[in-house]
Amino acid sequence: MSIDWRPFTKIVNESNSFVITSHMRPDCDAIGSETALAGALRSIGKTVRIVNGDPVPPHIAFIDPNREVQVLGRDVNEDALQSDVLAVLDTSAWGQLGPMADVVKKTKSRKVVIDHHVSQDDMSAEVFKDTASESSGRLVLQAIDAIGAKITPQIASALFAAIATDTGWFRFASVGEATLAAAARLVSAGAKPHETFAVLYEQNTIARLLLQGRILSNVKSQLDGRLLSSAITQADLRAVNAEPTDTEDVINRLLGVKGVEVALLFLELNPQETKISLRSRAAIDVNQIAGRFGGGGHRAASGVRYRGPLSEAEPTVLAAVRETMEQTAGRQAREVETSD
Repeated sequence: MSIDWRPFTKIVNESNSFVITSHMRPDCDAIGSETALAGALRSIGKTVRIVNGDPVPPHIAFIDPNREVQVLGRDVNEDALQSDVLAVLDTSAWGQLGPMADVVKKTKSRKVVIDHHVSQDDMSAEVFKDTASESSGRLVLQAIDAIGAKITPQIASALFAAIATDTGWFRFASVGEATLAAAARLVSAGAKPHETFAVLYEQNTIARLLLQGRILSNVKSQLDGRLLSSAITQADLRAVNAEPTDTEDVINRLLGVKGVEVALLFLELNPQETKISLRSRAAIDVNQIAGRFGGGGHRAASGVRYRGPLSEAEPTVLAAVRETMEQTAGRQAREVETSD
């Protein structure tokens, strides 16, 4: 799916000031895309401000070395966010924007969306989307090329982190020739993969390590081991002095178990809100399941912010996953019988 970036270039050429935002609980793809695009726009004389609903998680703060990502309500108020363009990166779903959703809805700025997720709401924006892309970072690289900005070492490092993490360090099925070509180009421009990996995965805190142990010890197996899930409460976090962001990437440990087709991780954010991560490596489309609860993402990786307690979210979503898996298994069995 090729994107025509000419409308984006026209918008940039006609505009002077930009506000860039992304989804709640931002990851490397979100922060890397934001800081890279901001740096590129500034290099061609534009004024840029990055504002999110949530702060940069501490373990990925290295992507924002100048601490330029601001938080709505903490560092800046909505009234101060007047700009020619408001760009939404790495999401196109209202539910993922958190408090920034109202800003995007009310703004009189021209709106731009750059995203690679399947789920999409109408944001009355010019949309630049490629659901076949493994990351928004690679799309931002294309956008930077389109406006003729230089890829500096800092931009290269941010985009490499975005692409590497959204592909599980190039091991997911979404990785293709274009992914590796982009990564190689970013390394040539100054990205240092070994340093990025070390900061992300070789600087664990004791709290993060202990929390991972709790997640793994809480694993539940269903459907003969084809479905694994685990849940973490606020009490678990307090017990080991961990942060919600310390749960990142642990779900892939569950998906790495032999025979597992779907893995879920439930995180109690507060008594009335639960974050759910869904991963699949089989025929199950977890994006469709997430969509039933107001979430979304990709076929193999999606998320939900469930408006309800963990005690409600866990059985409800697990029931939906089991139903989908059983229906898929039945359909596949019928197809085999028909082919015979």
